[in-house]
Amino acid sequence: MRAGLSLLIMFMALSLSAAIVADHESVVAFEDVPESYFESIRQDYSFFYGHTSHGSQIMTGLGMLQAEDVTLFQVPSFHEISDDLGHNGDTSWVQPTRDWLDDHPECNAVMWSWCGGCSDNTEAGINDYLNAMSELELEYPTKLFIYMTGHLDGGGPDGNLYARNNQIRAYCLTEDKVLFDFADIESWDPEGNWYPYESDACNWCTDWCAEFTCPDCGDCAHSHCFNCYQKGKGFWWMMARVAGWEPTGIHDTPIPSMHMSQNYPNPFNPSTEICVQVEQSGHASLAVFDLAGRRLATLHEGQLNSGRHVFVWEGKHESSGVYLYRLFTAEEVHSLKMVLVK
Repeated sequence: MRAGLSLLIMFMALSLSAAIVADHESVVAFEDVPESYFESIRQDYSFFYGHTSHGSQIMTGLGMLQAEDVTLFQVPSFHEISDDLGHNGDTSWVQPTRDWLDDHPECNAVMWSWCGGCSDNTEAGINDYLNAMSELELEYPTKLFIYMTGHLDGGGPDGNLYARNNQIRAYCLTEDKVLFDFADIESWDPEGNWYPYESDACNWCTDWCAEFTCPDCGDCAHSHCFNCYQKGKGFWWMMARVAGWEPTGIHDTPIPSMHMSQNYPNPFNPSTEICVQVEQSGHASLAVFDLAGRRLATLHEGQLNSGRHVFVWEGKHESSGVYLYRLFTAEEVHSLKMVLVK
């Protein structure tokens, strides 16, 4: 057990990547997400989401997009529970998360939203939330944990909510987390106008939709349907980034013609799956290496056509440890790490 734990800690240290933040700019960039990512997200992710009325805005927005195109924007698998992050120092949400993950190994993504609990929180209370999320990440290193800011309350840049949200943002940027910036999406209209004293009602949404055509949803809890719609777009953009999409300009490089997702399960014993998403057909080589650089297996060599391809590596003849898998294309070499625990 101790050897396995050491490997998990090593895996966490080796897997760090840049923070991913879904904000108002992400909503605008939603139109750039390649269509192939929507299906790969549905295939690769199963979500556990704890939320009350405000958090339901994301689900309403996803439903609005699905109504526009039921095939392309079909909502991924979600298990929703009626609960939220609570108020100052509340960590009662942690145990239900553990219980669900322990009983449902297929679930690999966790989200929790705030209701009013971020507005009246304290620095110490937010630290309790951040520490609890971080501890869960260490306990479940193969799961995705999505952090979230609290919804707007009209307090403006000098209010407590802004300070608490900035505390969450700073932590996520420093520690390379995935953040759904609930408040930032509410703070800007699509033309880039900022509404620093806006509330959860999203009054600018009413003005915007009086001038432009907006979709209807029937009811967006506490807010305008366009606010929900924006959050649905932000969610898809965020998950496309998690799944490996890199929009042109983020690293000043073009979108790659092929990319790999993190293997699943990971850690694993004895086999694991590696998904390769091909945007443009071409020659590719996929191989597994040990940390000394020795090639242990070639999973593919040759042409890969557009679409989603899944390859299986059997590690039954290898010892516990960290291994590399690399995708060689005409453009680049993409490398990720995985952990075999016996």
